[in-house]
Amino acid sequence: MFRLSEEVRSTHNQDGAVVLDIRHGQMFRLNLVASRMLELLKRSHTETEIAEQISQEFGVDRGIAAFDLCEFLTSLEKHHLLEFHSSPTPSAL
Repeated sequence: MFRLSEEVRSTHNQDGAVVLDIRHGQMFRLNLVASRMLELLKRSHTETEIAEQISQEFGVDRGIAAFDLCEFLTSLEKHHLLEFHSSPTPSAL
């Protein structure tokens, strides 16, 4: 499971988004599709849900949306903008 780092701030508009990593002082520009992926990621959607939503909203094949999402997540990870967490396990009775 992954989520955006607590040190990430973003602003979105009709052209995409600007993302600021306040920990490292870096700024990134996102196109409209990546901006939407980021919004869905912030809302804790799964990779499958995000790819399906992107496919529907932008009229692209789901496989292409999934591939683009994977590349986007890899880029976020490379720039230390994602945090990985293990899924909570149900407590034993």
